[in-house]
Amino acid sequence: MDFPKLKSIIEGLLFLSGEEGLSIKQIAEIVDQRIELVSDAIEEMIAEFANQGRGVQILKLAGVVQLGTLPEHAAYFEKLAYSPARTSLSQAALETLAIVAYRQPITRVEIEEIRGVKSERAIHTLVNKDLILEVGRAEAIGRPILYGTTKSFLDYFGLASLKDLPEPGLFEDSENLEEETQLLFEKLDVQHVDLDLDSTNLEDDTNANDINNEDIPLDS
Repeated sequence: MDFPKLKSIIEGLLFLSGEEGLSIKQIAEIVDQRIELVSDAIEEMIAEFANQGRGVQILKLAGVVQLGTLPEHAAYFEKLAYSPARTSLSQAALETLAIVAYRQPITRVEIEEIRGVKSERAIHTLVNKDLILEVGRAEAIGRPILYGTTKSFLDYFGLASLKDLPEPGLFEDSENLEEETQLLFEKLDVQHVDLDLDSTNLEDDTNANDINNEDIPLDS
């Protein structure tokens, strides 16, 4: 295998592995090349990414190699992730969020088994919008990340706890996934609206009581 092709494959592997990354040994086993050769390729890629002004960089953290963004671009990423509004979420992100809500704690691989497609980008979006977060590591090879929903998820949909989620039997497999996702968020929207209406009615009742309790001047 020529060196440029090796670097191209490594870049693709790092992209697919996402935030979990891969060790140099894992990469070497996948591409069937010597560890020393893979290590040299990664070092050259690190330099090339920096010299070319790429929007991502290759990081080596705790024995794991992964793709990462540049710290100097953080302000733009914050703008992208600013609002957790559901209307800004793609169908892929909604399906992923629903699966995490019902099956948590759950790994990326398990999410992808249910959806039948890669879900790295959807997970990244949900983490950035503070709707899901890392809640631990699975007791499996590579200790994959386990994901769960956040307090922001509960707050956004007006849920006191996960027990308030409707129909807990949903999202056990990939059949009718799009339909079940739509049904779930329609019900959550209704619950959210009802909660807002209840709050408004409570406020109206309070104001009415205040008026009724005011001293009414008597005619002299």
